[in-house]
Amino acid sequence: MSSTQTLSRAQARRIALAAQGFLDPVHAVPTLRTFDRTLARTGLLQVDSVNVLQRAHYMPLYSRMGAYDVDLLRRASAGRQRRVVEYWAHVQAFMPVELWPAMRHRMDHHRSRRGKWFSVAEDDALEAALLAEIADRGPSTARELDDGLPRSRDHWGWNWSRTRQMLDFLFTTGDLAIEGRNSQFEIRYDLAERVVGSELAHAPALSATDAHVELVRRAARSHGVASAHCLADYYRLNIHQARTAIEVLLEAGELEPVQVEGWARPAYLHHEARVPRRVAARTLLSPFDPVVWERARAEAIFDFRYRIEIYVPAAQRVHGYYVLPFLLGDRIVARVDLKADRPTRRLLVQGVFAEPGAPAATAAELAVELWRLAGWLGLDEIEVAPKGDLAPALVAEISARAAS
Repeated sequence: MSSTQTLSRAQARRIALAAQGFLDPVHAVPTLRTFDRTLARTGLLQVDSVNVLQRAHYMPLYSRMGAYDVDLLRRASAGRQRRVVEYWAHVQAFMPVELWPAMRHRMDHHRSRRGKWFSVAEDDALEAALLAEIADRGPSTARELDDGLPRSRDHWGWNWSRTRQMLDFLFTTGDLAIEGRNSQFEIRYDLAERVVGSELAHAPALSATDAHVELVRRAARSHGVASAHCLADYYRLNIHQARTAIEVLLEAGELEPVQVEGWARPAYLHHEARVPRRVAARTLLSPFDPVVWERARAEAIFDFRYRIEIYVPAAQRVHGYYVLPFLLGDRIVARVDLKADRPTRRLLVQGVFAEPGAPAATAAELAVELWRLAGWLGLDEIEVAPKGDLAPALVAEISARAAS
């Protein structure tokens, strides 16, 4: 493909969806092999604690693999054969464990700044004591290690003890890693070499330049086609770092410059990207799915303006608290505010809205998807609130399927 090639917006959508795994054949029973294939597409899985429907890191797997046993992710993130480990890769995310050396430059940066969000006061005694305690007792939560020191209220929403601050610092520097989480979603910290293995923990760090090239390479593979800003955002590089890496990959022939219809910025096509004529997806996307997490990209590719409203006061929300885009074919055709009411085993549709130009079959297709989602979550009923222009049609479709 020449450097002057122009892609239509529809082609860009299909390339992006293919790169993210929406062309992969469905496995009747997803296995760790299915997981590996899906992770190779997404590159990482953003972690988020919100559990109103299902935690964010489980949803992209569902969107691509269908109903699967969530124990697959636990198995993939545990033991000597672990495939993924949590780190600050996009934001907090499961990333392939082999990326650890590529993150060492980021770890060194956090060490020099004494932390990620705010500076953690130097305290050699506390640092040494925590490392020694964890070395002795094994994976531990902050609560188990906290000595009761007073908690700071200087930062709203954090309220962390000195112990918790130091643990997070040691995690960002790579001295500690996340072995797992308990049933309350609390992090269990352990020595990095016991989590990722001695070989990776002590492997020579990639140079910053080599690390940036590797991260942009992976971002380009997961995006298919992307602007420099898209490529920078995937692993949270700055734009200068991304542009330098793009030049290396252009020279190597791994990226090709293209123009995308309607995009003001230059774009880059991964040399292995597929350009399918059709994508037959039907699924719901987490607000933290790589397809939509960069909001400007979602708008450029899908003409879909998306803002998460979790932190917006209830009275000011337009669409709802936890709103998922509905992907049908190669377009986002609706958005739906969902909640899993686990005590009553109901999937609550608290609002549902069609996108401009949504096909007539949108409500029927969404009903099929909602019943699939409910089954995966172990919910028996779907209840649709009368909010949103698609609600009446969806009520009729849900009722018809419940009766059949």
